[in-house]
Amino acid sequence: MNNQTVLVTGGTGFVGIHTLLQLLQQGYTVKTTLRSLAKKESIVNALKHGGLKDLQHLHFVEADLLADAGWDEAVQDCDYALHVASPFPLVQPQDENELIIPARDGSLRVLKAARDAGVKRVVLTSSFAAIGYSNRVKGHIFTEEDWTDENAPIQPYIKSKTVAEKAAWDFIKKEGGDLELTVINPVGIFGPIIGDIYPASFEGVVKALVEGIITESPAFTLGVVDVRDVADIHIKAMLHPAAKGQRFLATSEGVVSFYDVAQLIKKERPGKAAKINDMQPTPKEFYIEISNRKARAILDWHPRSKEEAILASLDSWVK
Repeated sequence: MNNQTVLVTGGTGFVGIHTLLQLLQQGYTVKTTLRSLAKKESIVNALKHGGLKDLQHLHFVEADLLADAGWDEAVQDCDYALHVASPFPLVQPQDENELIIPARDGSLRVLKAARDAGVKRVVLTSSFAAIGYSNRVKGHIFTEEDWTDENAPIQPYIKSKTVAEKAAWDFIKKEGGDLELTVINPVGIFGPIIGDIYPASFEGVVKALVEGIITESPAFTLGVVDVRDVADIHIKAMLHPAAKGQRFLATSEGVVSFYDVAQLIKKERPGKAAKINDMQPTPKEFYIEISNRKARAILDWHPRSKEEAILASLDSWVK
């Protein structure tokens, strides 16, 4: 049994549930926040589905990122806080502030409460969205040094992740006290679905392809990472002394287009490919490069392949 306590915000999310599972398997005492305790059963069922027998070291706290109530209780007696709660919209809102305000103010609420409670380190889940939407120079390799320009004409979700991450770093610099911050920037998250908790990337890519909803491959490519590796990198970043004050891109090697995902399913899971539309390959100039070298070197993090992550999503959904 580990004698440390970790807060995971947003346990009903895809990254949240897998992070809870790994921490509990490793013997930590874990607290998780929910907007409503009515959602507790969804977490319990998913963790049992994930193979966890003993839930006595899991504690629930009701707290909403839009309100102050509950956060002091959530961080009390915690050694670390993993702020993974982050809404991902399947439809972009008309008003960008519907995403920006909860993302930014929610992160600041968690950081302030963590600082005041004497938490050692917060690991914040940002996104590739905060890195990869401004530099369009041919041949550019995206790294943690890159930032999306929040003043550029970008989608509300992309802007919200950029603004929230910048606000978090700014807070730490100006009023963080002894609190440490590490940031994880994942790309598109796939991997096994446990319980009834689905990732947006699965709904928008794999399911949409298999059900024949997508008819052509859009003019972009995306990085892929397995949710099990995202949970793992959060825990590694929580513990590693050299992760203090760093951001880490979480991605497998290479990127995929929708066409590539369709071809992978046709080849590896032909029984699921009956409704997949024939489409043209995405032109090579849309293939971007994203480096995971920093996470590998500092955290000794070794992610699964993008193919394994995508097929794990499909296989667990079929089950």
